[in-house]
Amino acid sequence: MPRWLRILIVAALAGVSAGVSAGTGPRPRVLRSEPGSLAEATAREGGQRGREGWGRQEPEYDGRFTFVRLRWDSGSGGRWRGASNAWNHDYPRAEQNLMTILKDLTLIDANTDGSLILTLDDPRLFKYPIAYMWEPGFWTMSDVEAARVREYLLKGGFAIFDDFEREQWNNFEAQMRRVLPEARWVKLDRSHPIFDSFFRMKTIEFPHPMLGYKPTYYGIYEDNNPARRLVVIANHDNDVAEYWEWSGQGLFPVDSSNEAYKLGVNYMLYGLTH
Repeated sequence: MPRWLRILIVAALAGVSAGVSAGTGPRPRVLRSEPGSLAEATAREGGQRGREGWGRQEPEYDGRFTFVRLRWDSGSGGRWRGASNAWNHDYPRAEQNLMTILKDLTLIDANTDGSLILTLDDPRLFKYPIAYMWEPGFWTMSDVEAARVREYLLKGGFAIFDDFEREQWNNFEAQMRRVLPEARWVKLDRSHPIFDSFFRMKTIEFPHPMLGYKPTYYGIYEDNNPARRLVVIANHDNDVAEYWEWSGQGLFPVDSSNEAYKLGVNYMLYGLTH
């Protein structure tokens, strides 16, 4: 997309955010979607649909950009904390809403018919440049899966990890050490190009939607070289996709939901262009 159009869109969104913040008195925690905001757009075009019509049939590979969600095993048949699955959190509204935004605001031919859920050793993973994992704080995998994820990343894949907090980092880091034992984690700040690949974000420190934590973003560079591409990014102490899922329901502040969408779009543009 031409830079002038990016600037125009960002300016329009900045105006929307300014309008939301211009009211007098304290702003309540729970806000309704404002006209013209990203949250309002998903309420209109994505959030209202819920699960209807989304992913009833697994989408065939047809060249469109398709959202890939990674399915993993916690060591007890895919169960999480002995209660329910974790890899499927926020399904399907999170990716449904993000893909709607991506299709509407960029020139990416985004697949808004459904997403793919792939296991870590599924050979089809290599057809898709970006993969997203939820709750890696409880993730385990086999040696075969670890080798397959390593191969995917080294061949150009980009992995995004989201929805994990505090000491859950320890398990996530241990699993990633099996994938890329030589890799070094680097803390990322807002100056990194991934945070400006489409939208120029006001902040990347919008809080965890449920717990209020201040997030931290970590990345792994190809060959541990900051001059090369990121192969992995981790949203620690955040749950970005939770904002996507509920943006049309008025549960979270509009400004934070907008920044979460901007972050998601930036991730997709970065992964597709690096």
